[in-house]
Amino acid sequence: MEIRFACQPGCTRCCDQQGFVYLTGEDLLRAARYLRMSPAEFEKRYVYRTRHLLRLRKPRGRQCPFLLEGACAIHPAKPTQCRLFPFWPELVGSRRAWARAARLCPGIGQGPLIQIGTALETASEMEHAYPRLYGRPAGAPARR
Repeated sequence: MEIRFACQPGCTRCCDQQGFVYLTGEDLLRAARYLRMSPAEFEKRYVYRTRHLLRLRKPRGRQCPFLLEGACAIHPAKPTQCRLFPFWPELVGSRRAWARAARLCPGIGQGPLIQIGTALETASEMEHAYPRLYGRPAGAPARR
């Protein structure tokens, strides 16, 4: 499988897809610091907490509270999930899923060729950051 990706300036199509933006504890702290808020204040205003996961609350009619017209309001402190897209295990591990994502993301197929080992290593960061999403207990090592 040939993997090429270069984020396209001004594109936020990945941010506008159905789904949730999950957070790690470090994501929450980094975003709160960036917005000059306490972690508790940031969580109260922007975070929905389940038993095992944190995710951003969805504003009515939008996917993310920080998605502005053509930009992310917290880009320098964006969540791990956002930072790693499209190098998610479910996309990198499947030609079909990668091709489906390419129909939504104009950056897939652009830019330099990325070695599969590099793509898989980046994807393993997702498994490490969000073990519950990948069927592993917290603290379990990511698959390689």
